[in-house]
Amino acid sequence: MSWLLGVSRSAYYDYEQRCSNRPDDLHHRQVLDAVLDIAKSCDYTYGSRRMKRAMNASGYPVGRWKTRKLMREAGVTVRHRKKYKVTTDSNHQLPVFENQLNRQFTVTRPDQIYVCDITYIWTQEGWLYLAVVIDLFSRKVVGWSMSSRMKANLVCDALRMAIWLRRPEPGLIVHSDRGSQYASKAYRRLLKAHGFVGQYESFGKLLG
Repeated sequence: MSWLLGVSRSAYYDYEQRCSNRPDDLHHRQVLDAVLDIAKSCDYTYGSRRMKRAMNASGYPVGRWKTRKLMREAGVTVRHRKKYKVTTDSNHQLPVFENQLNRQFTVTRPDQIYVCDITYIWTQEGWLYLAVVIDLFSRKVVGWSMSSRMKANLVCDALRMAIWLRRPEPGLIVHSDRGSQYASKAYRRLLKAHGFVGQYESFGKLLG
């Protein structure tokens, strides 16, 4: 039954009624059928942008506004599917920083220690990676960056935002996990350029 496939019963009947009222518009019904087929094939995870691309690839030259309208007309809604995504790749040969926080360092003022991490969030356009920089003193986010790709630029942009907003002094300790993004040449150059001290440890140990 259609409502077991991610389409509500009422939406499906509305769709059938609309199609039955268009006996002379076979092409429009074919377009709506294509939207439903694509939605079912992707388990109802496509937003309008990815649906548009899939429609275009299937031979239906529609824009994003038209795609949204077709999705509403066909009763297609996005299903927010949760899944685990790996955000830390520590299986690399890149150099890592020494862990100095085992010295029981006390945070007494802002912009003394930043901690960094990567997570992922669901949006209408699919999964996006989010890099954050948190001031350990206030536990507030001081920098962030978002991208569909988990590359070094993701963490560099987040740290650049924190630098631009807070103007931390040389000697700032920047803590992260051992992921390849934080061990990249670009990230290490950024730390060196501002005189920051890079360190690695489990993110949870610092904020837990």
